[in-house]
Amino acid sequence: MIRAIFLIQADDKKGLLASTVGFFYEKGYNILKCQQHTDSYEKRFYMRIEIDASDMKETRKELEDGFGEVAAREGLNWSCHWSDYRMRVAILVSKASHCLYDLVSRKLEGELSCEIPLIISNHPDLEIAANQFRIPYYCFPVGDSKAEQERKIRDLLKRFDIDLVVLARYMQILSPEFTDEWQGKIINIHHAFLPAFQGANPYLRAYQRGVKMIGATAHYASEDLDQGPIIEQDTVRVSHELTPSGLKEVGKDCEKRVLANAVKAHLEHRIIINGGRTIVFPVER
Repeated sequence: MIRAIFLIQADDKKGLLASTVGFFYEKGYNILKCQQHTDSYEKRFYMRIEIDASDMKETRKELEDGFGEVAAREGLNWSCHWSDYRMRVAILVSKASHCLYDLVSRKLEGELSCEIPLIISNHPDLEIAANQFRIPYYCFPVGDSKAEQERKIRDLLKRFDIDLVVLARYMQILSPEFTDEWQGKIINIHHAFLPAFQGANPYLRAYQRGVKMIGATAHYASEDLDQGPIIEQDTVRVSHELTPSGLKEVGKDCEKRVLANAVKAHLEHRIIINGGRTIVFPVER
């Protein structure tokens, strides 16, 4: 089955749901899923509609152009995505391998519907992991010029026609030029429950504060370090007996789970970004 997925947001007003759903009804489309959320504080309306597009009587462009007329009339900010397109994902890593192995394994098992045409790193350490999965591995050490290193990465992303960049414990701060160019298309995993312990060495700082829970946060990367829109978070209870290295080991599973859930939500077009916040629609069983 081919599905068309529409993500919609607008200032809340009467009739938005009726006009939106009515457009698909009048054209004879079967609505498979319809999820909506109204933020009463910001007076903002969000919607995700999934329709059966298997037996379309019009082109995809005609469908999108027709909906565009409704969107213009109602003041909707929207996007359309097609289920038969598999996003192309680039994974950026440094030396830690746990998130990389987890993402590639989930992709191979069909949990993440995407292509992973390359892995990029600033260290050679994980080339062996890439070779195990027969994924091309590119190593660009930072060296004397971080700008030049980033230019090489950005050129590769364009050459491989990448849709999403996943920072799977890539321990480098991206430039504002990079994050601006890929706004809403870079997912980072931070090994702390943001906004606590932003930046480097969060497990050490958690140990020094004697925390009773550690966590992980997946978010879209932005110009400001560890302050992009949050997609997914989780925590694990810990005790005073754990050293910083012990906290790090315990946190690995949490990091993997949180990052995978965030990537999956993005691939399934369940996320709407509004400023510094995200609306993440749950999976409907």
